[in-house]
Amino acid sequence: MHVAKDSILRQIFTQNMLICILTGFVSGLPLYLIIQLVPAWLDDSGISLKDIGLMSLVLLPYSWKFTWAPLMDRYFFTVFGRRKSWIIPAQIGLFICIASLGYLNPVTQLKAIVGLLACIAFLSASLDVVIDAYRREILSDEEQGLGSSVHVNAYRISGLIPGSLSLILADHLPWNTVFVITASFLLITLLLSFKLKEASIEALPHVSFLQGIKEPFAEFIERNGLKHAGQILLFMLLYKLGDTMATTLSTPFYLHLGFSKTEIGIVAKSAALWPMIIGGMFGGVLMLKIGINRALWLFGVVQLITILGFAVLAEAGNNMTVLAIVIALEYLGVGLGTAAFVAFIARATSRKFAATQFALLTAFAVFPRTLASALTGFLVEYLGWTEFYFLCALLALPGMAMLFLVAPFNSKSSH
Repeated sequence: MHVAKDSILRQIFTQNMLICILTGFVSGLPLYLIIQLVPAWLDDSGISLKDIGLMSLVLLPYSWKFTWAPLMDRYFFTVFGRRKSWIIPAQIGLFICIASLGYLNPVTQLKAIVGLLACIAFLSASLDVVIDAYRREILSDEEQGLGSSVHVNAYRISGLIPGSLSLILADHLPWNTVFVITASFLLITLLLSFKLKEASIEALPHVSFLQGIKEPFAEFIERNGLKHAGQILLFMLLYKLGDTMATTLSTPFYLHLGFSKTEIGIVAKSAALWPMIIGGMFGGVLMLKIGINRALWLFGVVQLITILGFAVLAEAGNNMTVLAIVIALEYLGVGLGTAAFVAFIARATSRKFAATQFALLTAFAVFPRTLASALTGFLVEYLGWTEFYFLCALLALPGMAMLFLVAPFNSKSSH
């Protein structure tokens, strides 16, 4: 028993897991800026819920990233290396774009803001492509579950910058200062990124662009079979549809219940941080024990309960205790579900075409959620908050049902 515990500890405290923390943080911050801080900024400026919901369309680059991912598998600058050639420039571009946001006026320059947000989404999606591929390359198959959990929880922790610290600062500082401070965290990760070591993966030969797109898709279908490959893609479409829609307007939802930005920021920090860290590490270790398949089932149920928590808060109204419980459940449940989901994606990809196949599978996951999230403002105004969250819970069920086909609970491949 002591040996087993010692083995688990050795898998947790490694250089690769520290890298997963760094890459998870830098990967998550731009997305949470778009889905948490920007809606609060726009709402504070008097922009309507419908327009804020439609802003979700700027996230479409996350759905189309597989189209340029083949370039990231094949082309790079020798001085940096295969993956750092993309990681470092993307962070520089993100810093410039995020720091510039607050100098625009949402009332008179909304189109310019949309354009800048689209640039942030494009750079962030590109960064996700190369970071996902890099993590797939440096981790063994046995490490994928824990590595994905560490990555996802660092990803979620980064959300406390725009979703907590920046919101608190926004009650005391001008928005342009808030965005510059938020962007400055990328400078820290940028310096650390220069220290990353490249994985020893043989570079792919240069081929035509179309051939570069075709090869990874053909390998994925050949390895899984056409039918099962289609089932995997459908699962990607559905598994996190409900919880993504539920969290799209979470910050405006809290504001509309009467909570101040400072209250939301303080509660998010205190109620989310420890449940996320403890639950995330527990989830990662649990995946080592029970495997990815069973984790998808277990964490999917927790994810569903989390969505229903928003409906409870909608009925409770301005209640700090319920808000704290709901935010804690959100960070715990959604984070766990995402960790198992990302581990499943990693397991389904080939190291040879890691960037393209990872981008393809995550793009399938993001595309319908992006379109559905764009409709959330209209749905809330038509249904009301409580009924909206019940709808999100219902939309989470088809993805759970797909687990019977792609991740059977007692499958021998669950590990």
